[in-house]
Amino acid sequence: MKLRALVYAVLALTAAPVLAQGADPVVENARASGFAGEQADGYLGVRPGGPADLKARVDAINIQRRAIYTDTASAKPGVTIADVGGAAACVQFRNRVAVGNWYRDQAGQWRQRTAAAPVVMPNFCG
Repeated sequence: MKLRALVYAVLALTAAPVLAQGADPVVENARASGFAGEQADGYLGVRPGGPADLKARVDAINIQRRAIYTDTASAKPGVTIADVGGAAACVQFRNRVAVGNWYRDQAGQWRQRTAAAPVVMPNFCG
């Protein structure tokens, strides 16, 4: 998994602004309310029942993330956008999913992090 380690290092240097999302109060409220969460592919997801305008806001964030992932992947031979997104998911799952937050695991299932149930890391995370 040397490739993942390389991607993590590159991601840490290039994607910090996108991964530190917090400027959109609607999205942050949706995270806290359980209507939005991180996904194992490195993008934000929307859970059923969220506010009507949430999907458009999450899509806008995901467009920014995709641009960062694309730039990062294109700068490193052999690294795909999916590799960068997966590495970003590992970072987000470790650093961003707080107790009470929801996230979508590698199998596509929404889970809530609790004190008794930590985040289930994707198998590709080191």
